[in-house]
Amino acid sequence: MDSEARREQHFVEELKKWHSKNKRVLITRDEYFETVNELITSQETKVKNPRQYYLIKKYDLLNCGDTQKLIRKRKDEKSEPVYFVFIEETFSILKRAHILTGHGGRDKMIKNLSEKYANITQESINLFKAGCIECQKKKRRPTTKGTVVRPILTKEFGTRGQVDLIDMQSIKGRFSWIMVYQDHLTKFIVLRRLTSKRAAEVAYQLLDIFLLFGAPQILQSDNGSEFTAQVIEELKVMWPQLLWSMESPGTLKARGQ
Repeated sequence: MDSEARREQHFVEELKKWHSKNKRVLITRDEYFETVNELITSQETKVKNPRQYYLIKKYDLLNCGDTQKLIRKRKDEKSEPVYFVFIEETFSILKRAHILTGHGGRDKMIKNLSEKYANITQESINLFKAGCIECQKKKRRPTTKGTVVRPILTKEFGTRGQVDLIDMQSIKGRFSWIMVYQDHLTKFIVLRRLTSKRAAEVAYQLLDIFLLFGAPQILQSDNGSEFTAQVIEELKVMWPQLLWSMESPGTLKARGQ
């Protein structure tokens, strides 16, 4: 089990401890689908008991393909749905929001999540951020007074590119990952859907982008040096004339021959 999997396991275990004290907000996977089934029965029953009236007043169901999602009761169908989530999928949702907000702080994440989800608590956000390695590095980073940090400047298109993967496994469907490739100078972004995060599939999509825009002189990734090395090997097989050299962990220099 890798460090990310251990971190997710610890996160889920802690939320389940809190669940015993706060069952009105946090729900487990089993409770989630039990509520969905109860709500379906309540909607079909003519003579309802108090529990069924409560469920109909609080929840609604949204059909997403062959899956029914539990959402907050809406005033009308034009209103944007606000989803309820279960404990076991909360980690992936928080991770995606954390990346999209640029490893944003608690308030920034709350603003991003409160519009989409009904029962993600402030405590769960704090727990997630406490385990984020990148956020911990920022806290520990020493600051020097009077020193101005010089930004990385790019003068030409295609000089430096960034590739990262967004985990979409919490959403059922054929594609479980989104690959994001961005040119450093123009901030132009190319998105590609992936069925997995295998290096071969990532390399294939990168090669297609390189054939459109040209290979960057420097390619960066936050997905770890081991993963990046696997992508390099796959690209070498597909494009033997492209030479790569490791500059630093997660950063590569490329030169076409």
